[in-house]
Amino acid sequence: MASLVMPQKVLLTLPSLPTRLRLKPICASMANARTDVRKEDIVIVGAGIAGLTTAVALQRVGIGSVVLEQADSLRTGGTSLTFFKNGWKVLDAIGVGSELRTQFLDLQGILVKSEYGRKLCSFKFKDEDESQEVRAVERRVLLETLAKQLPPDAISFCSKLKTIERSENDEIMLKLEDESQISAKIVIACDGIRSPVAKWMGFRDPRYVGHCAIRGLGFYSNGQPFEPKVTYIYGRGVRAAYVPVSPTKVYWFVCFNSPSPGPKITDASILREETEKLVKDWPTDLLNIIKSTQDNTIIRTPLVDRWLWPGINPPASRGNVVLVGDAWHPMTPNLGQGACCALEDAVVLAKKLEQAMKFGTSSVEDAFRSYESERWPRIFPLTVRSNFVGALLQLQNPVVCSLRNNVILPKFVRLGPMLEHTNFDFEPLNLDSV
Repeated sequence: MASLVMPQKVLLTLPSLPTRLRLKPICASMANARTDVRKEDIVIVGAGIAGLTTAVALQRVGIGSVVLEQADSLRTGGTSLTFFKNGWKVLDAIGVGSELRTQFLDLQGILVKSEYGRKLCSFKFKDEDESQEVRAVERRVLLETLAKQLPPDAISFCSKLKTIERSENDEIMLKLEDESQISAKIVIACDGIRSPVAKWMGFRDPRYVGHCAIRGLGFYSNGQPFEPKVTYIYGRGVRAAYVPVSPTKVYWFVCFNSPSPGPKITDASILREETEKLVKDWPTDLLNIIKSTQDNTIIRTPLVDRWLWPGINPPASRGNVVLVGDAWHPMTPNLGQGACCALEDAVVLAKKLEQAMKFGTSSVEDAFRSYESERWPRIFPLTVRSNFVGALLQLQNPVVCSLRNNVILPKFVRLGPMLEHTNFDFEPLNLDSV
């Protein structure tokens, strides 16, 4: 089998964006792997949403990078992600917003029901904020769209990180599982909630918050019948939602309390059975969506987060290594801001690196510190708030749930204040420099 050859440094001088991407590369065997050290300026670890968005944002300001992905292709499994206006602002800034909009529904509002199907409250997004934009985007489509913006060899598949250490010349030495090595001037870790780079920097594993979610993507070959709005259903210690994604697909989740994360379950039949037991006798629309779901889209995940207490957690960077997205600040999905915040990280970091590398206004280390100082005041309260919202919605006490359904939701909850966190501004990317 052919040996793994890492891509050369990408120098971007033209505004045109290639559309070719090798999605199924051949993985190298350990026996035939190269033993020489490759030199790269910027290495991004992880070709998920944070990694690819960071690579595209850097490319938009004329800075090339190499993206390492441990899998043999883009990890396009999973369901969908909901983006609010702050997410779409970033997607527009990196040049993919218009393409994505044509494929996904513009959601108009929110409907909240009880487990018995009784309407508790409803809101229209535009009534609260004329500039609000909410769409659910399939993870597969998002990743493929981002990857198409990069040069064909920008993503190095079958490149699982084994060790990371700092070399004598202050560069970062990355050793991969196939024993190949890369010496990088800058490392941007976008390798998710179990990030090996974050662990190397001194971060502990994220904390389990006490509930799990089963998710899926219902498919209707003849067209799905639902209005373009988010429907939440609240029970006692269990809640669910469904969101029309496109003319043929509907995303859903069921969130339930569990004292421990439990064993990893990938058997779709077991997950489907568990889900149907949790929401037995709930509104038929939800049950029908679950029945229409293909096995390969059903997943179960324990929900975790990390509270970035100042002075307790390590900084987001260590020299010329920096964390982005879930690698730094995993949060629960209760505000729909995990992916949005990863996108925000990417454009803020790209701007800081542009100022350091192209204009010389600061060192890379100072740019990373500036990135953290700008992002922390936004990330920390969102993580805490998302956790509290989830904890309140997962309460099981029947008296508390009755108070929630009959008093708090219909009389006191207003959508506008709850979506203030979707207001986000950032310095525009200097596209003329691409």
